[in-house]
Amino acid sequence: MAFVSPANLALEGHDPKAPTKLTSDQEESQYSETTAERSASFPTLLRLAAEQREREKVSISTNEPEKGSIGDDARFQGLSAHEQELLTARRALRTASWAAVFYLITTDILGPFNAPFAISQVGYAPGVILYFVMGAVACYTGLILWHLFCRLDSDRFPVKTYSDLAQRIYGPWARHMCTVLQTIQLIINVGTICLSNGQSLSQIVIGGGGQLCFSVCIVIWAIVGMIIGQIRTLKNFGWLANSAVYLNLSIIFISMGFVAHSPPNYTAAVASYGPAIASGPIATAAFVDQELYNKVNGIMNMVFAYGGAMIFPEFMAEMRRPMDFWKGMCCAQALIFSCYMLYGVFVYAYQGQYTLAIAYQGVSTYAWQTVNNVIGLVSGIIAAGLYGNIGIKVAYIHIVEDWFKGPPLLSKKGHLLWACMVFLYWSLAFIVGSAIPQVQTISGLVAAVCIMQFTYTFPPALLLGYDVLADGYGYDEKGVVQAGSFSLARGFLSGGWKRILFKLFNLCLFLASAALACLGMYGSGTAIYAVFQVSNATSFGCPSPVA
Repeated sequence: MAFVSPANLALEGHDPKAPTKLTSDQEESQYSETTAERSASFPTLLRLAAEQREREKVSISTNEPEKGSIGDDARFQGLSAHEQELLTARRALRTASWAAVFYLITTDILGPFNAPFAISQVGYAPGVILYFVMGAVACYTGLILWHLFCRLDSDRFPVKTYSDLAQRIYGPWARHMCTVLQTIQLIINVGTICLSNGQSLSQIVIGGGGQLCFSVCIVIWAIVGMIIGQIRTLKNFGWLANSAVYLNLSIIFISMGFVAHSPPNYTAAVASYGPAIASGPIATAAFVDQELYNKVNGIMNMVFAYGGAMIFPEFMAEMRRPMDFWKGMCCAQALIFSCYMLYGVFVYAYQGQYTLAIAYQGVSTYAWQTVNNVIGLVSGIIAAGLYGNIGIKVAYIHIVEDWFKGPPLLSKKGHLLWACMVFLYWSLAFIVGSAIPQVQTISGLVAAVCIMQFTYTFPPALLLGYDVLADGYGYDEKGVVQAGSFSLARGFLSGGWKRILFKLFNLCLFLASAALACLGMYGSGTAIYAVFQVSNATSFGCPSPVA
């Protein structure tokens, strides 16, 4: 089953050839399973994907759309007329360019307001080195996802989600695991945004001389989310997603100017980190002397910077030429790394140990705080609305329709169930944000539990599985994977010593990433406990963590 990605309909804002309005049949085709989407053998998947890559090369080189009679096209053999129409409509909607994907990746990931905090936990040297190394590895794993997508996607067996990639290689259990982790990540992301917006609202109210319970500040944004969550399609929110990039960039440059001309927000630092932080002048260091769990939590906040891999397959599924995805992805990762480094090092240099988890809230002048907080509220609710919409679709399509065989999303009963799920989803987001009112630790927790897996742990495991399957079936004289018997020993040991070393490298990367994720869970969990001992904020309480 498929769901609409954050790029799915927002891409219309980037390509003039994209359709401006979908018919109900076209929308339903994005959710409906056809005979073409059912399982096939691994060699068959590879053969169909290879044939499609050749057709795309011809289509692009002649600068013409694919032609041919549907009835005579081998892609449609064995399908009903209705299923042929669905596949044709799906191909017509794949119009995005690599430049559009670059823009959407930066929209999804760009928001480096926790970068100064991450660097403050480890120091200049480890911070810069780790951001670079993690960015390089994230680029490599993004190329892995691109490679696997191009090898496994075809018109008859389209890859539309990360879960589809996992199922192609490891089977249904891998698909279900990815779906559950994806749902958890999106819920915690929305809860973190509710928490961030709650902190901004709390600073605005308390700084202006008013009083408002912090849990109420969070629940306000949960209610707003329940209202905007009733909108089931993303096609009218494309321009909002685009504007979020410019809003975030404006916060970056405005807050850099404010930070350079304002002392740290000592009151908020004491409320977040306890009274011990208030002793001494601003201090920065190449290497920071911290407890291990604090350093690990800081590293997990760095992982948050590269958390878009979860929806890379969805971006590729919307491209006319998925083989060009690597261009947009590499350019986006370079821009993201540059922005995070510039902002993180700059703010840490001026605020040192007083750096807050949301850096722009560390400005001490109330008027300057408010400027950034108001812009952050607008940007945050856009992001929360998009993430919430995607997350509920993930849950509905995979759980209600797939697991429990419930009504289709576009039906009347589906609309009623959607409304109920919106209420439940945003209620869970409120619980997450209010139960752990610490942006710095909840970000580290979701990075360790989910983002580490999608960006660093799963891709090398998927590539290893793909290589073992391909080598295990063996190749014919033309280099095509044979549809014969599979040998696990041949899968691991064939291909020459270079290929065996490459498999070992990916195995080691998978194990190292899994170990770091486990360490991150320990560090974030311990940091949550430690911060609760000194922070003003309590679970479902009224004291604010930033005032």
